[in-house]
Formats: sequence, C-alpha cells, structure tokens
Amino acid sequence: MALGMLVNGQWTSKREQEDKEGRFLRPSTTFRNWITSNDVGEYEAERDRYHLYVSLACPWAHRTLIMRSLKGLTDAISISVVNPYMGDEGWSFEDAPGVIPDPIHNAKFLREIYVASEEHFTGRVTVPILWDKKTNTIVNNESREIIRMLDTKFEGIAKPEIDLYPQHLRDKIDEIIDEIYDPINNGVYRAGFAIAQRAYEEAVTELFDALDRWESVLANQRYLCGNQLTEADICMFTTLLRFDPVYYSHFKCNVRHIWQYPNLWGYLRDIYQMPGVAETCNLHHIKQHYYRSHPNVNPSGIVPVGPELDLTSDHGRDRLSP
Repeated sequence: MALGMLVNGQWTSKREQEDKEGRFLRPSTTFRNWITSNDVGEYEAERDRYHLYVSLACPWAHRTLIMRSLKGLTDAISISVVNPYMGDEGWSFEDAPGVIPDPIHNAKFLREIYVASEEHFTGRVTVPILWDKKTNTIVNNESREIIRMLDTKFEGIAKPEIDLYPQHLRDKIDEIIDEIYDPINNGVYRAGFAIAQRAYEEAVTELFDALDRWESVLANQRYLCGNQLTEADICMFTTLLRFDPVYYSHFKCNVRHIWQYPNLWGYLRDIYQMPGVAETCNLHHIKQHYYRSHPNVNPSGIVPVGPELDLTSDHGRDRLSP
C-alpha cells in the first residue's frame, strides 16, 4: 500500500500506520483554517476564489463533492480530480477517464500542492484539499470542516433553500457525525488495514454493531437525525456506497452486505437518487483505487467485475416523511 508522506518538503514512500497491537492509526489532518461569511478574517467566501482537489474514490473527498453539488456551488468552486490509482508516489494527475488536471500549479503529483502551500511541509498528502487562489495556500484539508464551510459560509452564493446544518438540529448532527466516525467511517479502514487478528475482529465487531443499530433507527425515520437530510447523512452515505463494492470483500467486512439491511439499503438508494448526488459517484474510480492501490491487501491487483447493484430501484423511504 502506498503510505508515503512529506518530510520537510521531501517525499518518502514509507510511514508507520499501526500501533503495537496491529491497529490501524489515522493521523490527524493539518490545515484547519476557516472560510468566513461576514467579511471578517483572511478567507472570505467569494465566488471563483476557492479550488477543491479531490479523489472520486475517496469517501472523505466525496463528501465535499456532494455538498458542493447540493449547495449549487459547482460554478463557484472549481475542482481537480486525481487518478484513482495511488502508487509509491502517492496521488497523481496522470491522465485517465475522470481525471481533471491541476490548472493552478500544473502539478504532476498531489504532494506538489502541499509544498506549494508550505515549502517544508511534513505530513500526509491527502484529499480533499481546499485551496485559496487569492492567497495561494491551502485553507483546509479536513473533510468534515470543508463540508461545514460549503454548507454554511457561502451565503448569497449557495442555494439558500438547502440547509444541511439547520439551527435546531446542530447539536444532534455533530453528535451523530462523531458517533458514526470511529465504528463506521473509519471502522472499515480499521478492519481492512489491521495487521493482527484481534485488532481486525475488534474493528469488525464494532462496525457491525453500529450498522445494526442504525438499521434499527432507520426503520422509523428517513434520515439519521429524523426526517431531514443533514451533513450526518452525507458522512454516512459515502461509506455505505463503497461498502458492498469494496469494503465487504477487500477490507474483510463480510458479516453482512448493506443490501441485506432493508433500511440501510433503502436509505443508501434514497440519498443516491437525490438530484445532484449520483453524478458525484464513480464506482469505477472507487474499485480501481482500492483493489489496485493496496498490494498488501490485494497482491494480485485484480479488480472484481461485480457486484451488480441497482442504486436506482425504488427505495420506498418516502413513507417515512411526515
């Protein structure tokens, strides 16, 4: 697996990713500045000022593409898309279907964006990246914070009728995003990248306990926070979309498929069919990335043909709306 990072601005293809018990460890993100919507601060919300660097395969980056689409910001915030394969050199812009080159730096590798922002940067080279074309720097590379900014800071530019962080649900949304992160969003990685049986079983058990819980919750309400789509649903959706095509087999999360959960499967299709969501989903990039980029997990690099999933079939979730 490509586990490279920058050290003092220089690329190295190796880094540690497990603790002594074989558990996968995800380092924290580095750039944590915020866009403002009230003309106060260094990063003001402006049309055509910001650029997103994303991977169509990555669930964290996918969150930002969905929010950008739902909020009507596709013409206001430009994007670049990396190649789905991540090798020893990390993410690249090597030409392939779906790749959108970097128009700002004409970079060959994503790491060049980090060095352009901070010459002696030390840390992981990840997507998404929110770049400020005005100050020529990375604003933020934490997906949860980027979707919050896209959702709440672009007043007068974004669609005002779309609010995925409504005032009356804010505490609940934050609580649920926290609740699903470790067992589900990161849980699939904890299972897939574990290098000890106990660490793997611990992660898988917590993952399916959490999925079982949300299957029960979604029997009585349309979305995670009730009957209104929120940021929490976007965070859940990008993991569920990848579950049956990738995580079930590649990451050994094979206790049950998502399609075996009636409510989670309907919930996944419900969100997929919302205007603006399906066009951000690219199962080809998703499968190409995971199955080819992790030789320690899938040494052959063979990408499976299946599974066949009909995400456009009737989801039946309308019955839960008031």
